[in-house]
Amino acid sequence: MILDSEISEEFSHHKSGIARINNASFGSCPLSILAIQQQWQLKFLSQPDNFYFNHLKQGILESRKLIKEFVNADHVEEISIVDNATTAVAIVLRQICWAFNEGKFQTGDAVVMLHYAYGAVKKSIHAYVETAGGYVIEAMLPFPVKSNDEIVSEFRKALKIAKCDGRKIRLAVIDHITSMPSVVIPIKELVKICREENVEHIFVDGADAIGCVDVDMKEIGAAFYTSNLHKWLFCPPSVAFLYCRKGSRAELHHPVVSSEYGNGLAIESGWIGNRDYSSQLVVPSVLEFVNRFEGGIEGIKKRNHDAVVEMGEMLAKAWGTQLGSPPDMCSSMAMVGLPASLGIWNEDDALKLRTHLRERFHVEVPIHCEEVKHGEIGNQNQDGSLITGYARISHQVYNNVDDYEKFRDAVIQLVRDGFTCNMLYPG
Repeated sequence: MILDSEISEEFSHHKSGIARINNASFGSCPLSILAIQQQWQLKFLSQPDNFYFNHLKQGILESRKLIKEFVNADHVEEISIVDNATTAVAIVLRQICWAFNEGKFQTGDAVVMLHYAYGAVKKSIHAYVETAGGYVIEAMLPFPVKSNDEIVSEFRKALKIAKCDGRKIRLAVIDHITSMPSVVIPIKELVKICREENVEHIFVDGADAIGCVDVDMKEIGAAFYTSNLHKWLFCPPSVAFLYCRKGSRAELHHPVVSSEYGNGLAIESGWIGNRDYSSQLVVPSVLEFVNRFEGGIEGIKKRNHDAVVEMGEMLAKAWGTQLGSPPDMCSSMAMVGLPASLGIWNEDDALKLRTHLRERFHVEVPIHCEEVKHGEIGNQNQDGSLITGYARISHQVYNNVDDYEKFRDAVIQLVRDGFTCNMLYPG
């Protein structure tokens, strides 16, 4: 079992004095894994021909085999390793784009996604699907959210709208954990509903999922699933897997065409030209690192979840606010309401406050603005004022109570000083 002192040493390269409660954005990699990554890099640089012909393909295959077991897929051929979830999204959406362009799908056929889908995914759907003639429907999820039933209800409404006028739903893109605001989506239920409604393809964007929540391909049941291994599974950036269920991957290709084109997506992804593949090759070492913790990855997930909920409730109590979702809809991340007096009215305010917290108080935390439309009733502080700003806090194994107390005290200081986000604008 790894000791607390060893955990501190593994992450001693993190800049001291920073409350780093934003693991969700960029992940974290322990020093021992970085050292192994460098060994792989030097192995390539010392004799590239030998590395390419005798080590690279076998090393990537070994990583794919371990990922296949980790996510409970049926076949190793269903697992491809790519740079990140955004690359995986491009691979799947290109296939959908071709189907429109080749007349397999009709102009106006529908694609459904969540309103809170990751920004790059939204833009990818526009770039690949809308421009090819697809009709995009967003499921308008509520936030703050009180139960899974609210999400299910809104998703059903979106599917009903998508099927109006006899349209066929060719694709549903569903987040496993939404990025901002961060909420665990009842993914198994939504996939089941998609099947009942004859949605042709189901793609789950689990960018933050592996190492954070349960990821089981057989239980989830989607045709496509992707997740980053550098977010919550300690891999160096950047590496992700793309699962394509057997029978769903025949026409999929990596967007970078190399000499391996036509040999199947997994093989194509394993060689996209001369580059650094070390982050893909350290997966066996990363899983050994994970198993040094009590309970392995299951223990890590539980402790992170319990800690982030505890810290979130501590912050909300100190500020007189609330969490944005119940604990069972939090992962290793939680949304915590910020005092209304800070005056967070739009995303520009949120970004400026995030920068202010980093530069003045040395706190790294994303801020979300939930704009309340006219006539809507949003979440309220204990004094009855409206909560429009939320902080997304993360908890990873290197975090401690001091990180969150530093954030708590920074916000309390801002409130006492009469600070508002308007003060961050020139003039």
